[in-house]
Amino acid sequence: MTSPAPTSARKRVPPHCVSVIMPAYNERKTIREIIARVLAQPCVAEIIVVDDGSADGTRDILKELAASEKRLRLEFHPENRGKGAAVRRGIDLATSDYVIVQDADLEYDPGDIESVVAPLAAGLADACYGSRFAPREHRRVLFFRHELGNRFLTFLSNLLTDQNLTDMETCYKAFRRSLLQNLVLETNRFGFEPEVTARVAKSPAVLYEVPISYHGRTYAQGKKITWRDGFAALWFILKFNLSPAVRDQIKRPWKEIGGLIEPPA
Repeated sequence: MTSPAPTSARKRVPPHCVSVIMPAYNERKTIREIIARVLAQPCVAEIIVVDDGSADGTRDILKELAASEKRLRLEFHPENRGKGAAVRRGIDLATSDYVIVQDADLEYDPGDIESVVAPLAAGLADACYGSRFAPREHRRVLFFRHELGNRFLTFLSNLLTDQNLTDMETCYKAFRRSLLQNLVLETNRFGFEPEVTARVAKSPAVLYEVPISYHGRTYAQGKKITWRDGFAALWFILKFNLSPAVRDQIKRPWKEIGGLIEPPA
């Protein structure tokens, strides 16, 4: 794992340089608070909320908030298509130099956004993952089997990508927009994490990892991930790493993109 960006790097994150992509599905209980907490971060230029067919009143709250907040942009899917589809749509709409994914619940602390973006803004990385398993001051104790599953999927992903990530399945993934928008992404549901990791590994991107806090929900509190998603992630890891026809897809040659730390010759 790469060491966290130093304090001096964190201080160099400029204001209004990050597009936050927030997929949302039936998050009426948390959507107001999470949007307020994200907007409170000085580095955030815009939040792109892609509502993925919510039917619990989330959409009405979003429309109310957007009426008074210019940095809040909304996209509505007519039906539930999955987190991956929502994130892909947000990527298409992003306009800032850096892009990060933020879930619409309260499991991830927006106060960590700057730390995750810092290696990019400091010129150290093209992508940075926020790790729930890297050493930090404190963490909420949750399900052992969830952590075991996450670590197994990360291990398998690392084995096939030759990376040494500690948390491939983390939500907090930050990218240079030029990198992210050149990747061909196709998964609709919870396959986004292994797919984007496989594709970044095949790119010339420099990847960093920093520790983050994590306040995971229980199933009673609305956690949506199940064992079925774990098996799906296993399939996507194999698919996007072992199939050359899928693995090597990009929109344009990397030498035409520019803006990466180590562009190819």
